Amino acid sequence: MHTLIWAVLPYVALTLLIAGTIWRYRYDKFGWTTRSSQVYESKLLNIASPAFHYGILFVLVGHVMGLFIPESWTDAVGLKEHGYHLLSLFGGTAAGLLAVAGIALLLYRRRTNAPVFRATTRNDKVMYAVLLAAIIMGMWAKLTNSSVSSGYNYRETIAPWARSIFTFQPDVDAMVGVPLTFQLHAVIGMTLIALVPFTRLVHMFSAPVQYLFRPYVVYRSRGAGESGRRRERRGWEKVDS
Repeated sequence: MHTLIWAVLPYVALTLLIAGTIWRYRYDKFGWTTRSSQVYESKLLNIASPAFHYGILFVLVGHVMGLFIPESWTDAVGLKEHGYHLLSLFGGTAAGLLAVAGIALLLYRRRTNAPVFRATTRNDKVMYAVLLAAIIMGMWAKLTNSSVSSGYNYRETIAPWARSIFTFQPDVDAMVGVPLTFQLHAVIGMTLIALVPFTRLVHMFSAPVQYLFRPYVVYRSRGAGESGRRRERRGWEKVDS
């Protein structure tokens, strides 16, 4: 079971992420969307959506930094373990709370707004459940294994395991002795990765890069009462053949 979870499940999740994204792009381009419900309600959405997106963005940045930047690199730039621990504890908790608050508002909006609730699919419910579980379990793992003065250094165990996956030599022994809460967080995280291509979360791969290079839209003012270069004329006008 240990080998199955830490040496097989990561590749299953990554395979589903890559293959599922390619399949979705080729055969479901019209479904590649967030299925926005802004037309039904926008006031609460304008608060909940930015809160969730900024929160989850900071969470992802924290995970990339913690898992894929070796401890020796942060030490080299002057960020020692205690400083990193405080940054992870307070910054990560703040980002997680912001993301959870955003999700809570989004769920409240979906449950209390009838048109939005009718537009909610089973797929959406599963996605929200797994996403919320991953964030809460990550916060729970950090807070229950940390104090202000010290905490569990996952960069010595979980981080080497995560990096070893991409070298195709998974270090399953690194996960021996890892606190159960961190292990559950990792398993839920891999489940979420596998679900991304089959939910509305796939829109994260659709960054509007083309907006940076599109030409400007030129607007020209009109005179009062005019609809174009000249005044409109009543009646029929001759059309050149």
